[in-house]
Amino acid sequence: MSQAKDKDKVKVHYTGKLEDGTVFDSSIDREPLEFTLGENQVIPGFDQGVIGMAIGDSKTLNIPPENAYGPTREDMIVEIKKEQIPKDIEATVGSKLQIQQPDGQAIPVTIVGATDDTVTIDANHPLAGKTLVFEIELVEIG
Repeated sequence: MSQAKDKDKVKVHYTGKLEDGTVFDSSIDREPLEFTLGENQVIPGFDQGVIGMAIGDSKTLNIPPENAYGPTREDMIVEIKKEQIPKDIEATVGSKLQIQQPDGQAIPVTIVGATDDTVTIDANHPLAGKTLVFEIELVEIG
């Protein structure tokens, strides 16, 4: 039986969880995820975990931060003056915003702290610094 290898287009069903069992994403109620192995279309640990699987194989991957979304970077958590946030946006902890870079690129951020005068924003990926657990099943090699 053929096994998935670098540059193969594959389809997988998956459920992604945090170490405490909290599900953050799943393909179970939709089409399987399709990607090409070795093309940096998914996180490295997921990509590497599929290599060598055959159609119908299932496995659980434990992916540490360095093979997922990286460590939490303290330099991406900054405090800004509340007045820098548009008046029509409620600056509450947990709110998600986009900030404009000087080059025009939009970066998603989450408000992680707020005082009367300042807001602390975090530009890290929400899954940065976390070990991810994926249950995957290889459904197709194209």
